[in-house]
Amino acid sequence: MVDTKKRLGRGLNSLISTTRMEHIEQNIADVPEPISQPIVNKKVMVNSVADLPIEKINTNPHQPRNQWDEAKLLELSNSIKANGLVQPILVRAMGDHYQLIAGERRLRASKMAGLTNIQAIVREATEDQMLEWALIENIHRSDLNTLERAKAYQRYITEFSLTQQQAAEKLGEDRSTISNYMRLLDLTPEVQDMLMGKLITMGHARALLSVQDRHEQIELARHAVQKDWSVRELEKHIRNILSSQSTSEEQAVKNQPSPHIQELQKEFMRTIGTRVTIKQGNGKKHSGKVIIEYYNLDDFDRIRERLT
Repeated sequence: MVDTKKRLGRGLNSLISTTRMEHIEQNIADVPEPISQPIVNKKVMVNSVADLPIEKINTNPHQPRNQWDEAKLLELSNSIKANGLVQPILVRAMGDHYQLIAGERRLRASKMAGLTNIQAIVREATEDQMLEWALIENIHRSDLNTLERAKAYQRYITEFSLTQQQAAEKLGEDRSTISNYMRLLDLTPEVQDMLMGKLITMGHARALLSVQDRHEQIELARHAVQKDWSVRELEKHIRNILSSQSTSEEQAVKNQPSPHIQELQKEFMRTIGTRVTIKQGNGKKHSGKVIIEYYNLDDFDRIRERLT
């Protein structure tokens, strides 16, 4: 049996190359592989071009894109009306229907143009190849939005049990590129929606990743949108907040009693049975306060009896 994952790696090496999608799709025919289940539909021969009913074509379940630019689809639809479909879509036979491998934009635009049939090249394809070609068509040819790309990387890594470094090598990208995209999935859903809706840029989103408090992250993102902050302005506000938090933490550590004083406090608490705080005097080496807390009159009487 052919090593599917090895072939997958070779195909994805061209994903970020300058090779045109038409050339990639042509190369797909060079090394056809049998699918795990036999093709039932015998009406159209494999590797042939056919005029297929659009209603019999199901979409690719591995399609990483979930948002479509309606204006660009309309533009493509008008072009198809005027000039016809220049490049066939790719499908595989599934029973008496077909499943789309690549070309969902062309399929959607053809439906908008009112076509009932569409030219298609029929291929044999495994599930791994379906995922591979869906990634190729979208990442290489039609830009995914930022989060769709992040999810596509995540899915590729998860599906094929890869590390980010292994994925980067197969995709011909820097590991940091994949890492930067995938980190965006750690943003709160509200901030992800702002990024998806293009209210903030990827630069804004990456800056917000340093804000751990989810509520604060959302508030900063909203301010960035409302006040039209640049990435630099947002970074400045984030630095100020983080600096303030750091100062507060340092002050808290500074005000913390020494281990010796903490041990004495515990000893008093064990003896008296209530919270005891020892505060050393400012500037006076051997002075300070011992604060004994009580929470009701019974507590007060109990403490008094122990001290007298």
